[in-house]
Amino acid sequence: MNFLEYAPAPESPSILHLRKEYGLFIDGEFVKGHGKPFATISPSSEKHIAQIANANAKDVDVAVAAARRAYDRTWSKLSGADRGKFLFRIARLVQERARELAVAESLDNGKPIKESRDVDVPLVAAWFFYYAGWADKLDYAGLGASPAALGVAAQVIPWNFPLLMLAWKIAPALAAGNTVVLKPAETTPLTALLFAEILQQAELPAGVVNILTGAGDTGAALVNHPDVNKVAFTGSTAVGRAIAKSTAGTGKKLTLELGGKAANIVFDDAPIDQAVEGIVNGIFFNQGHVCCAGSRLLVQENIHEEVVDRLKRRLSTLRLGDPLDKNTDIGAINSREQLDRIRELSDIGEAEGADRWTADCAIPENGFWFAPTIFDNVSTSSRIAREEIFGPVLSVLTFRTPAEAISKANNTPYGLSAGIWSDKGSKILAVADQLKAGVIWANTFNRFDPASPFGGYKESGYGREGGRHGLAAYLQTSIDAGASRTPVAARTTITKKVTK
Repeated sequence: MNFLEYAPAPESPSILHLRKEYGLFIDGEFVKGHGKPFATISPSSEKHIAQIANANAKDVDVAVAAARRAYDRTWSKLSGADRGKFLFRIARLVQERARELAVAESLDNGKPIKESRDVDVPLVAAWFFYYAGWADKLDYAGLGASPAALGVAAQVIPWNFPLLMLAWKIAPALAAGNTVVLKPAETTPLTALLFAEILQQAELPAGVVNILTGAGDTGAALVNHPDVNKVAFTGSTAVGRAIAKSTAGTGKKLTLELGGKAANIVFDDAPIDQAVEGIVNGIFFNQGHVCCAGSRLLVQENIHEEVVDRLKRRLSTLRLGDPLDKNTDIGAINSREQLDRIRELSDIGEAEGADRWTADCAIPENGFWFAPTIFDNVSTSSRIAREEIFGPVLSVLTFRTPAEAISKANNTPYGLSAGIWSDKGSKILAVADQLKAGVIWANTFNRFDPASPFGGYKESGYGREGGRHGLAAYLQTSIDAGASRTPVAARTTITKKVTK
């Protein structure tokens, strides 16, 4: 089959005016860290980008103290309307610097520029706009009378959506009246540091947001700091479990958004062409570096062959390569460590008897790359069907009846997301009601909106981000904390897309 050839259409990195070295952002200024600096590199070329400061326990103490001063003396004394003005200002500055932020994100993370440009950065602005509107309306959020800020929030974010996860954490925290100390992932600190420059442009009061770069020991020192009132973590289930243990009994409020192994269920009455596009978006978006990725495809048995054949043809049209090329569909894997894990689990899947198919595409000589891969005839006991691969790898299973689909979809320790494809609304609602997943998409996948709560349960964590539910995580309310959190954590969000 012949496909159109695309001439390179690279986005120029010349728009970036990066510093050779970045310090820690504490109390409104960039300062030197006390740990050994490290380099951030581009995963598509392995080239050096900048030298990054490394925060140790002493730096964490200084940052938390700055956040506490800002909370006591400045931020807690502002009206909700005034806090909202700062959030509106940040949102507008994100929009003004959107192209710069998108290029920096693709350079540092490896994701295609069209994703960072058209998805990540617009959603970042939307999150700040949304919570800016909530800042002076906390009394009307349905969280009881006179909800109050918690104090200092410690936030640790992952490398798959560096700037977007920053917005998910910082925007509701500031709207609720808290101050923040945030640690970005070691491999993707760049856009967080550019965001610190935006905070300076916005003239946000010093100490309201502090950004500490570093590795796991920096994050551990932060979440275990005795003067932190709230901990928010997005990342692996193993680390989330350790954080839950370390914060137990401390009085710190905790939200965890952890791993996932989402089922994407395709019934025989589904719009096949639309479903194939949804499957591709569900698992190959952002190289599969998505906690809610639809990594388990459940196809009704009588259309299995047709769906897999169409899916292979569609994957053969995807373009893998330079993340800054606007034609690129599949970018670079974020790090060598993650690439090694993807390769290991893929080899295990093949050894366990699944049928492996990999898209035929040229792999660049430098950088970290993995071609889109499908495993067919996968058993429910296979490791690739149970463990989060966090890469562009899809496992395909079949089912005969809705009951079997539900059983297989729920056969996972995770409970973050799911997808359902059918032209019958009654079937979608009936199946969704029995799926143990926090977010369920209907005839679409990977759709996000700041007004819609996101999160899971079981080993996918607890608490919600987004919507007014996201505010509850950063507020002390008159409603009993234990009684209020249970229905929020158990609530499922269903996103529907009407099929014509």
